[in-house]
Amino acid sequence: MISAIAFEQAMASLVRDADPVLRPDPLSREELLEAYHPDAGPEARVSLRVGPNRGDPCHPALARVVEGDALIGDVDLAAIAPMSTDVLVVGGGGAGAAAALSARAAGAEVVVAAKLRIGDSNTVMAEGGIQAALGEDDSLQRHFDDTMRGGHRAADPALVARLAGDGPDVVRWLIGLGVDFDLAEGAAPGARLMRKRAGGTTAARILSHRDFTGLEIMRVLREAVELDRGVTVLNRSPAIELLSDEYGRCAGAVLYDLEHRVFKLVRAGAVILATGGAGRLHLTGFATSNHYGATADGLALAYRIGARLREVDSFQYHPTGVAHPPHLAGGLISEAVRSVGARLINGLGERFIDELAPRDVVTAAILRECAQGRGVGRDGSVGVFLDTPGLLKERPQLLDKQLVSLKHLAHRCGVDPCVDPLLVYPTLHYQNGGVAIDGNGATSVEGLYCAGEVAGGVHGRNRLMGNALLDIFVFGRRAGAAAAGQAGTPLAHGRIGLGHVQRWRRELTRAGVTGGSLSPVLYPAYGNFELRSHMAAGGKG
Repeated sequence: MISAIAFEQAMASLVRDADPVLRPDPLSREELLEAYHPDAGPEARVSLRVGPNRGDPCHPALARVVEGDALIGDVDLAAIAPMSTDVLVVGGGGAGAAAALSARAAGAEVVVAAKLRIGDSNTVMAEGGIQAALGEDDSLQRHFDDTMRGGHRAADPALVARLAGDGPDVVRWLIGLGVDFDLAEGAAPGARLMRKRAGGTTAARILSHRDFTGLEIMRVLREAVELDRGVTVLNRSPAIELLSDEYGRCAGAVLYDLEHRVFKLVRAGAVILATGGAGRLHLTGFATSNHYGATADGLALAYRIGARLREVDSFQYHPTGVAHPPHLAGGLISEAVRSVGARLINGLGERFIDELAPRDVVTAAILRECAQGRGVGRDGSVGVFLDTPGLLKERPQLLDKQLVSLKHLAHRCGVDPCVDPLLVYPTLHYQNGGVAIDGNGATSVEGLYCAGEVAGGVHGRNRLMGNALLDIFVFGRRAGAAAAGQAGTPLAHGRIGLGHVQRWRRELTRAGVTGGSLSPVLYPAYGNFELRSHMAAGGKG
């Protein structure tokens, strides 16, 4: 590790050489990933012991969640007056909002259950932008090929085809709702949208609103949902268990109202899980860029009722998380900063990786520099430099026009990005796998749909920048329309309850998986708040 004394010398090297030559890499990308990416570590996976994916690899921390016993205890469901709706959406981020609006457009009545508040999600923190093949030099085929290649060809080609194919229409839909995308420089209103290139892509297809695209989109979607009288929003009402009928179909969910300390029973013709990812589990000890509620709830609920999972041993670590100061560790510095030219520099003043290589490759390269002693240590933190001074020396206007979030984050870090580089280190960012779905978000359990980060198969084993925002709207809209169609079909539900939970507990016992964790986790264990005690204090509903 570069010593604290060498810190100033390394910074001085940036001033002498604002654009150093890229150091040749002796390793292939595959060798680099195998040696340094967290997914490839010796303790990165275990085999699941129960459920439809028994024997498949899973990250150990996530396995404890998906193999957990149900959080719900001795609750008399018969004593709870049920709500009824056509479609229940669990999750209030971009995927949940898109699903709700799509289901409403298909004529369904919708209930949205948000663990926090509608809009509190990873969507608002998606800074870089959204991919869509709109340029004359681009095509749906190129978007498809880039996505398949970036995901190491592990994605479902049919899902990737839907992702790329729906991209232009999703952008038109968002603009129609009121989303304001940046225009090309000098363009008049209604003229061409500004497009940027993302890591791992062969064409410039990122559309953005400065560097807080997700916040702009969620602002518009939240307003649209809240103004729709056919959507009932239940804030601070996490789902603690799904409901099933005697045939194993999903038929609703049990919610827990945190404000009033009561259980709520929602019967639904179809359920859409849009619960996001797993970052707040802090897999492998990494800091995370994820919002407070990202605790893999949807995976636990879906798996317990019988839905298949895929690629749950694969996670994305974003290359440029804040490394210093320590209290902001893991905060995201958007790929947009690298897409407009910022370089990554090690403690020797060397540029060691193509900054627009796929994210998993850039992450592995940074981890290698630190492991081999070429990182920079500062006040107990370690990382490499993101050379913002070299970028902004010639283009200072970027801070006010395109990199507004960077400006605010740098201020919180006590750094003037025009003068000093930021110290960065990979941050746990995205759940590559999830619940297996078809092209309309349907899972292997009838009546259960998934959309967004909780779903798997769209990105394979690595996600490209901008495809997350596209994913949540493509499959959120498709899941909403499909769920509305199913809700309108009489299913003659039999007895509705928690039969699948009893079957799950018997399977845990037979496999010897006892005395383990409870799931869903719902909230990270940062303080003394313990939800089961909170529920017990709230009585029986």
